[in-house]
Amino acid sequence: MKEVKEGRIAELIFHNEENFYTIAVFETDTEQFYAVGYLPRPAKGRRYTLTGEWKVHPRYGEQFAFTSFEEPEPATSDGILSFLSSGIIKGVGPSTAAAIVKKFGDEALKIIGEDPDRLLEVSGIGKVKAKTIAESYAEHKEYANTVMALSALDISPAACLKLYKVYGAAAADIVRENPYQLIADVWGIGFRKADKIAETLGFDRESPFRIRAGFLFCMENLAAEGDTYAPKREFIERCAEFLDVSREKVEEAMVELAIGGRVFAEVLDGEEILQLWRFRRAEQKVAAKLFLLCNTPLSHVTADAEKLIRAGEKESGIELSPLQKAAVLTSLQNGVSVITGGPGTGKTTIINTILKILNASGVKTALAAPTGRAAKRMTETTGEEASTIHRLLEYYYSEEGDEMRFGKTEEDPLDYDCIIIDEMSMVDILLMEGLLAAVKPGTRLILVGDADQLPSVGAGNVLRDILASETVEAVRLKDIFRQAAESLIVVNAHRINRGEYPSYNEKGKDFFFLERYREPEIRDTIRDLLTTRLPAYYKDCDPQADIQVLTPTKKGMLGSVELNKLLQSVLNPPGPGKHEKQFGERIYREGDKVMQNKNDYLLTWKDLRDFTEGSGVFNGDLGVIRTVDNDMGTVSVVFDGYRLATYDFSNLDEIETAFAMTVHKSQGSEFPVVVMPAARFAPMLATRNLLYTAVTRAKKGAVLVGLPQAVNAMVDNNAIAVRHSGLKARLVNLWGFADGLE
Repeated sequence: MKEVKEGRIAELIFHNEENFYTIAVFETDTEQFYAVGYLPRPAKGRRYTLTGEWKVHPRYGEQFAFTSFEEPEPATSDGILSFLSSGIIKGVGPSTAAAIVKKFGDEALKIIGEDPDRLLEVSGIGKVKAKTIAESYAEHKEYANTVMALSALDISPAACLKLYKVYGAAAADIVRENPYQLIADVWGIGFRKADKIAETLGFDRESPFRIRAGFLFCMENLAAEGDTYAPKREFIERCAEFLDVSREKVEEAMVELAIGGRVFAEVLDGEEILQLWRFRRAEQKVAAKLFLLCNTPLSHVTADAEKLIRAGEKESGIELSPLQKAAVLTSLQNGVSVITGGPGTGKTTIINTILKILNASGVKTALAAPTGRAAKRMTETTGEEASTIHRLLEYYYSEEGDEMRFGKTEEDPLDYDCIIIDEMSMVDILLMEGLLAAVKPGTRLILVGDADQLPSVGAGNVLRDILASETVEAVRLKDIFRQAAESLIVVNAHRINRGEYPSYNEKGKDFFFLERYREPEIRDTIRDLLTTRLPAYYKDCDPQADIQVLTPTKKGMLGSVELNKLLQSVLNPPGPGKHEKQFGERIYREGDKVMQNKNDYLLTWKDLRDFTEGSGVFNGDLGVIRTVDNDMGTVSVVFDGYRLATYDFSNLDEIETAFAMTVHKSQGSEFPVVVMPAARFAPMLATRNLLYTAVTRAKKGAVLVGLPQAVNAMVDNNAIAVRHSGLKARLVNLWGFADGLE
């Protein structure tokens, strides 16, 4: 229950200047207690009106957690003396404060604010000091008034602080003029929040500001779902319905946004489409660069390729199949090539053979993958160092554009003769644009991936579009090799991909199914598998490090959110000396397995192996919480076993517990053991390629728990969600245009 407390700060225990998180001893006329919350520029002696509720902290006991505050200006001589003595005003210490109050009494603040020249009447204050005091007081008052004004618009204290950091003293005016500007300028404020603020301010629902912002919001939502464009007619109707305005108003906004260069309208493959400018640019550049790379002569490996393959086979003792040889030859002879296939089809053998030939020929080669986990696995399977694509391109954060940029570009390209990219199904169109921009003409580009997995989290359908366009040389591997065929995981993955039901529980195999018919039973079984059964079956199996629960959805009893709560309670329960922090509905506890859920290019980390520093933690990175420091308001996380990153409490929404994760989030990863619930999920989630992706994440064991008919229904449901992506059409058009010129 919300309470209001009026009083002053008796002691300032902790204050974080970055996020304003504050711990203080707060004193009213009748009591003294700990108060915690977000407070700008607090100081001992300053008076506040706090609104919040009582909470019990496991380490510090009862605290008053405030969610909003007001700072009434002191009116009495004692209050003014306390305020001026706090050190908040430059040039005023306790003795100067006492002299000012002695001279002007209750009028002291009015004098400082309205007639600062009178400060010269106070002994010890000259012109320079009087000016400093007046300017500092004006700045403080402006700051306090800004935060107060924003709070009055039903904006949370945390959002108020973000707004002030971005806009400064103009924050309230900017919000009043166009609250929809916040969407672009302030991370964490979306259309619905801005729309609510606008409603409070009395904005018309047909305001051009609102319709343009809503239009872009709908376009960005489609991009978040994977689309790089929207069919024009369908989009206009959906946007008009969402905003509850006429089609004509939406079309007017479309024209204004097109004139401003935010949106592009064109006919692609016979269809009228709308596209955000960045995606149109990316698709055009990717298509053009692929064409250039495919048609630029190669300067390396001029020897007989088949002879080199035979030498490689002799050295490794592995005889390649005809299709594997074709894949190697295709990669050596073409500027761009694609190798695709499911588990057990020999992709790793092909990459290793190519590497041996390239190394023997003196070809400088780079290996990369979209995620740190995928790059690490590439390093393990090839024996050569692989990096993330971001690190290969030397990403950095540009304060000028408030965005991530790559150091390697067309002007300063990558210095390699060959680049091999693994896990291409995870590469979205914007990352592909950045990669290709940095590839010199004459460089071999070898793209490796499984086109039957789920598409990238980011917008686009790059690997499938390239294959479907039939413009780039590609080899699709189908045969399962003998050693891989011994794994029921591999065999079942291919069965699922062909639309056949998987086989379970064969003696000595690695694929299991436990029938359970109700969701509570499925949950209980998953809990038991992780706490007792699987660690007993796989003797060296650590429940946190080696077992990953995957699920099709975030929501519901079997979604990642609820499963994380369950598994956290049994795999990492609270205990003496184990610190934790509650943030919204989540609890972050020392020892928790966590995952980064957004790219943060500025977050710094320390390498625990050599204590060097780096920056950048990416969506999908897995780590373990090392410390929760409630005094400092921070949580530290170790990623990949060696990168130590520290989060302020205000940034905890960037990480989430990861005892369970969605199948989409697992892309590019392998786990020793995978456990997945099989229940009646929504048909759009319960698809064949989702099941296939989940199964192919497992290395030593895969366990499905639930209804056999639910698994069969997933296999039968081959309705791959259609992504509106223009790369295929642009590739076909470009190659067709070039053919027409010959």
